[in-house]
Amino acid sequence: MRIGILSFAHLHAEAYIHNLRAIPGVEMIGLADEDEERGRRFARLFEARLFESYEALLAERPDGVVVCSENSKHRPLVELAAAAGAHVLCEKPLATTLADAQAMMAACDRAGVHLMTAFPMRFSAPLLEVKARLEAGELGEVYCFNATNQGELPKHHRAWFVDKELAGGGAVMDHTVHLADVMRWYLSSEVVEVYAQTNRIFYADEVEVETGGLLMLTFARTLASPKSGVFATIDCSWSKPPYYPTWGGLTFEMVTDRGAVLVDAFKQNLTIYRHDLRRPVWGYWGSDANQAMIEEFVAAIREDRQPGVSGLDGYRAVEVALAAYESAGSGQPVRLN
Repeated sequence: MRIGILSFAHLHAEAYIHNLRAIPGVEMIGLADEDEERGRRFARLFEARLFESYEALLAERPDGVVVCSENSKHRPLVELAAAAGAHVLCEKPLATTLADAQAMMAACDRAGVHLMTAFPMRFSAPLLEVKARLEAGELGEVYCFNATNQGELPKHHRAWFVDKELAGGGAVMDHTVHLADVMRWYLSSEVVEVYAQTNRIFYADEVEVETGGLLMLTFARTLASPKSGVFATIDCSWSKPPYYPTWGGLTFEMVTDRGAVLVDAFKQNLTIYRHDLRRPVWGYWGSDANQAMIEEFVAAIREDRQPGVSGLDGYRAVEVALAAYESAGSGQPVRLN
């Protein structure tokens, strides 16, 4: 199994290269990046082969590629990979427009390759435990979610995250899609209405995109929730200060007719204090959701089957984020088809 990485623009690529190398029978053939300086820097750091272009890497005929470019550049790389016959794991959000997301899915369908969206929370041990209990009927009917996916200003890690043209927006685009996907997965239901408010209370003098956001989602009625549609809130703000022990986190409270379930995807950690660190840091010791996600991508290729998370899942999450921007602009709820 031979896998390459297209672009190191997204910081998650730094984890994925380790994840790929940890899988028996997988060769991480190298990376390519349109930013020559960035490509050279990470090739040196990870002692990886640097290809002179994306086309040069794809000419090696890898079985699959991981796309980690800036959000608005996902489409051309996915289409390029699909045309070369390579299966694709694409970083989230899948795209910054619905038209791009549709084109990416269509390109992969035509080429007969799989398109997987990078949603590692689908592979988080705490979230999987709750999903299993839901399916077993132990929790009863779900009424609502109160969720957070907060973080620090990503400009400190990658400047393009606060560039609207490259990122597709700010905190809403960055931190809505994970939870929207988790809720769809738990409920086996689609979002039918989105209401959102956004602001720039945080870092107003540093960036021009929104840094704070609160969404309310309403889901379609299902057999699991026949009385009324489940509603949910998502705080997607870049509200963590630069001295916080970690970049952020993902939590939610799920209220059911048998009680409330509290989930913290990154609770398993130790607080580390060292003289050479400017701030305390969390040393995470829990299961590695990224590793499990990359292993699922590899397994889907080996077994010639659809991966556990699809391009359509990525599309639906982008649909929610874009509806949130529309609602924030109009001040009115937005209905989804």
